[in-house]
Amino acid sequence: MTSGTVKWLFLGLAAFTLSAQREPILVPEVSQSRIEVRQGFTGANLLLYGAVIDPAGSRGNTEYDIVVVLKGPTEPIRLREKDRIAGIWMNAGSSDFRSAPSFFAVASSRPVEDIVDERTAAIYELGTDFIQLSPSGQIEPEEQARFAAGLVEMRERAGLYKQDAQGVRISENVLYQARIGLPSNVITGPYTAETFAIANGRVLASATAEIEVAKVGLEGRVVSAAENWSLLYGLGAIVLSLSMGWFAGRFFSRL
Repeated sequence: MTSGTVKWLFLGLAAFTLSAQREPILVPEVSQSRIEVRQGFTGANLLLYGAVIDPAGSRGNTEYDIVVVLKGPTEPIRLREKDRIAGIWMNAGSSDFRSAPSFFAVASSRPVEDIVDERTAAIYELGTDFIQLSPSGQIEPEEQARFAAGLVEMRERAGLYKQDAQGVRISENVLYQARIGLPSNVITGPYTAETFAIANGRVLASATAEIEVAKVGLEGRVVSAAENWSLLYGLGAIVLSLSMGWFAGRFFSRL
């Protein structure tokens, strides 16, 4: 390799480094990194906030949009479609999804369609219309889209999927905050809050914060026992059921 080639490679690397340093940096935070689910849990209200920092130390003139995507643990699900056949409602078809998020919420500073195009929204899952559900098996694209829309609609009614086009407030083009409510029927496990800083239709920076939703108290101990000592838990449940049945039989026989 000649000295001229090395020089051009060095200049190219320096230019790339300087251009990369001009990109903003996201510093996200959450009000609660752990949510404890106890008896009578009625839900939680999460505050997701942070700042968009210019590496050069100046605020700059770039107008940013912020989109926050909060996702719960993924789970396989089978969706069935009912149809009226000969006057009776019956299962007419089904579709399996390998990794449907149990909870999905999007908050943005403006409507997502005004911030990015559909291709970018699909890449980063910036909306309930762009959730990557990973269907399994052979299914026609039109039928797959119908089942996916049905799943989204069903979970929207349950409060598990939601989208707020005015859910992010930005102050001085630096600080941002969003509030996302978790309903009482959320499942436990790890949740991820992804934040995106967007300008001119392009994602300039992203960052992720982790949130743990865990059951505590008696319910938490029962769940822990079921997960860690499944065989003993199952045997104990059988013994408890048989014992309760026997005592109930003895009691009512005496009556």
